[in-house]
Amino acid sequence: MSRLRTPTREGVEAAARSIAEILPPTPLLPITIGDVTCRAKVESLQPIGAFKIRGGWWRLANLTDAERRAGVVAVSSGNHAQGVAWAARRLRIDATIVMPRDAPQVKLEATRALGAEIVLYDRPGEDRDEVAAKLIAERAERNGAAPTLVHAFGDPWVIEGQGSAGVEATAQLGTAPSRFVVCCGGGGLTAGLALGCPGSAIVPVEPEGWDMVGRALATGEIVHAAPDAPRTICDALQPTATKQINLDVLRGRAEPGVTVTDDEVRAAQRFAFGQLNLVVEPGGAVALAAVLASKVPVDSHTVVMLTGGNTDAARFAETLLG
Repeated sequence: MSRLRTPTREGVEAAARSIAEILPPTPLLPITIGDVTCRAKVESLQPIGAFKIRGGWWRLANLTDAERRAGVVAVSSGNHAQGVAWAARRLRIDATIVMPRDAPQVKLEATRALGAEIVLYDRPGEDRDEVAAKLIAERAERNGAAPTLVHAFGDPWVIEGQGSAGVEATAQLGTAPSRFVVCCGGGGLTAGLALGCPGSAIVPVEPEGWDMVGRALATGEIVHAAPDAPRTICDALQPTATKQINLDVLRGRAEPGVTVTDDEVRAAQRFAFGQLNLVVEPGGAVALAAVLASKVPVDSHTVVMLTGGNTDAARFAETLLG
């Protein structure tokens, strides 16, 4: 079904209405960068600590009764896992999440606490999509019905759900943002914002060496991460490639984007903690990192997405002390 459906602006608006019924808006906080005061959309304060609750809810809320009975399978390094698990628990749907063995312990524990079954895989070494496909085939053979794959970014309902953050931010700002500076992994949030806020510029920000969306936008084709891609502290932003559905939405709408270093990300985490009293995980801080490093211009109507706050306490303490 996902392959046959195209995400739409109307879908984003419907997702925003649905999400407004179950979740309060996340704050839109003023932040001063140099001489300019822009806004930060604090998705790290969602109940699961990340924006992924939006796409997880909208996807599962749109399952048929038969699909709900068969359950869902998702792949995630942690935040999408929690979004799907949260929605599944609320809707009483069985959820199994394929997660990397090296995912932050806080994300693994939180996903289990929400009632989801976790299947671990090795990163690098195993293809998470292949692990999920094998799992779905096994469940289908055993139970007579295949669980639904809830992809972290390449699913039309997930894209629409993530875009609801833009509808919400526009209402809070009172006007269309001039631009969104977006933490970007596979491009689900970036694509959702592009659909939901057609009058706003969209600037994806990715870790150095993992700018699969930026490169795809520059070349017009799907680009895969190099086998020797550098290590990054941004565990949430390491998909090996975007999907065609995301590229189709973003082509002509998003700028090629920018990349940030681990040191720039750590500086952004310290800024968020010191200036906003916020705990932001590395992957959730890359948009702020780009702004602080003067890689993206800002004005009073710029919205910087702070997308997640799920980080191990010890590592966060090391960052603050560093």
